[in-house]
Amino acid sequence: MDFGFSEEQDELRAAVRDYLSREFPISFARQSVESGAAFSREAWRGLCGLGWTGLAVPEELGGSGLSLLDLTLALEEAGSVAMPGPFVSTVSLAVPLLLAAANEYQCATLIPEIVSGERLVACAIAEKAGRWSGDSIQASARPDGAGFVLNGLKMFVPDADAADTIVVATRLDGGLGFFAIPSDTPGLVVSAMRTVDATRSLATVSLSEVRVADACLLGGKPLREDELDAVVDHAKVALAAQMVGAADRVLAMTVEYVELREQFGRTIATFQAVQHRCADMKVAVEHARSLVYYAAWACDTLAPDRHLAAAMAKAFASDACPSVAADAVQLHGGIGFTWEHDLHIYFKRLKADEQTYGGATVNRELVARLLEDAA
Repeated sequence: MDFGFSEEQDELRAAVRDYLSREFPISFARQSVESGAAFSREAWRGLCGLGWTGLAVPEELGGSGLSLLDLTLALEEAGSVAMPGPFVSTVSLAVPLLLAAANEYQCATLIPEIVSGERLVACAIAEKAGRWSGDSIQASARPDGAGFVLNGLKMFVPDADAADTIVVATRLDGGLGFFAIPSDTPGLVVSAMRTVDATRSLATVSLSEVRVADACLLGGKPLREDELDAVVDHAKVALAAQMVGAADRVLAMTVEYVELREQFGRTIATFQAVQHRCADMKVAVEHARSLVYYAAWACDTLAPDRHLAAAMAKAFASDACPSVAADAVQLHGGIGFTWEHDLHIYFKRLKADEQTYGGATVNRELVARLLEDAA
């Protein structure tokens, strides 16, 4: 593994940082919170126009053909501005799931439209238990004439309220069937969920005797549970990268603040207790970043420990990054608790990300099980 980044990767990071600082400053996230609208079609079209939704899409499907490791660099920068909207769910879940499950014709039909911004796809996987693993799927699909009938309740579905197409995971013939369904299909009901992070939208998707054609089944056949787990590994690493970006920004805000705030005639940055707290925050961020980069590399290269690496990255990020945000609030004192300060946007974002794709406890249990299996 090469622990350095190429000149092209550094240029990608710089280009994303420059664009986000102009088009998606933290004031944009605050505006989405205050307006209650986590999705802006205009902003989305601008993002798609740059090709960012296709960073990790093969070139023959209209993308840039980059790797997950490349994508983590963009996602770190997106996390640093608490970027609202469906970018993360699109590039880290919808696109990888389609690439894994869809046949050549379906990929050629759906993915270029996602890259261009013509189509927004949401993925309905988790259910009441809030788990994202293949063995947790309970929604059902049964053959019916020239199609299928779907029933079930999906929860925590990102960006379903704005989606044109919803990919639903169901039980089918001893495996998992993934169905790409138009969002206006009769019997499919999308209901917004109230969540702690107002910069993103989550929804429930209810399926009651939803009839779909054979062509809606991605790949024309069921997938194994571990094939979904591989897609979720990709999503875990991508989300952990965004968490690192948010935590790193929170740390920078805190260092800037303690160097300005004075008590007893000197800045609080000179107090040893404050210095130690900031040092601990820095160590936590860098450890999380290192785990994310390794996990991304492992997934890109199909390393034998990629499933373990993804679980480790998400487990550590779920522990460390919200903790960094909590420490930042404390070090800011009273102002850190106010609505007017931007810290609450990052804190809520990280608390929501903490549980997505499984929290620290769930992923640590997975790490323990994988290590036991490997022993």
